[in-house]
Amino acid sequence: ERDGILAGLYILDMMVKLKSKPSQLIDLLFDKVGPHYYDRIDTRFTGDSQTRRERILEANPETIGGLKVTGLNTKDDFKFSLGEYGWLLIRFSGTEPIIRVYTETTERDRVQEILEDGLRVAGIK
Repeated sequence: ERDGILAGLYILDMMVKLKSKPSQLIDLLFDKVGPHYYDRIDTRFTGDSQTRRERILEANPETIGGLKVTGLNTKDDFKFSLGEYGWLLIRFSGTEPIIRVYTETTERDRVQEILEDGLRVAGIK
């Protein structure tokens, strides 16, 4: 999102330094860390955002998307760690009544399930 220009410059820098195409850089990355799958859902909500934030904290899920929740970081809204399998982030827009639910995981088949569980934790579904 906001860091797209900087990320693009980093990629161009790596392409020049390694004399590689973008696809070759991705192959190098996947060789080191394996593939990761990302998606996001934005949805409007009604009511007070503070009440929803409290609901998320109270939900305290043991699993999300069938994966064990291994931690919760509340520095940037609510980021649930799913161990070595990835994470789920629930963020509130600062300008409108929108909740953004993001995930990144090593398992492609779990992306939608994790996002759906994120919506449930946020009290949307």
